[in-house]
Amino acid sequence: MADDSRRAILEPLTREALLEVTRDDTIGDLLDIVDEGEGVSTVTYSNTLPGYPGWVWTVSVATVEGAEPTVLETELLPGESSLLAPDWVPWVERLAEYEASQEAAGALAAEGESDDDESDDDDDESDDDDDADEDDDFEDEDDDESDDEDEDDEPDDDLGDDEFDGVDVEEAAEAGGLDEPGRR
Repeated sequence: MADDSRRAILEPLTREALLEVTRDDTIGDLLDIVDEGEGVSTVTYSNTLPGYPGWVWTVSVATVEGAEPTVLETELLPGESSLLAPDWVPWVERLAEYEASQEAAGALAAEGESDDDESDDDDDESDDDDDADEDDDFEDEDDDESDDEDEDDEPDDDLGDDEFDGVDVEEAAEAGGLDEPGRR
């Protein structure tokens, strides 16, 4: 089939096929017709979708002698200048990279700590001991009090019956007649 006659047959068919998946204003000029072999041709159109620069519309058509051409598929494919997502990397590989970077950071931190003056560490430890002694004094005072007297240890059975939440449940129940026996 000559290029002009082939184009005359394939262009209207492929544009019609694209109109089933996209609007007319997103289909640009016919760019190329490639013979894929065995009666299959791929027709390529420019794309005018604003979010897809460099992408092209393609329509594959099968042509068999004695039959009308048949559309096999329509696609929007990336071109050479298209913006694409990076290749997928399995989670195991990403995790291994992350763990390696964490180990390297830990090694650097440990190396930096060993360079510090050791006398600073001694001072810090003695300060910690003093703090612990002060805490002991407070604990002794707490031991004098009975834990049974602490109201916060008990679950709050009376939630909702104080003025802090704005509703006195018992008062509301009385007002609604819900405190009467047999009434729900």
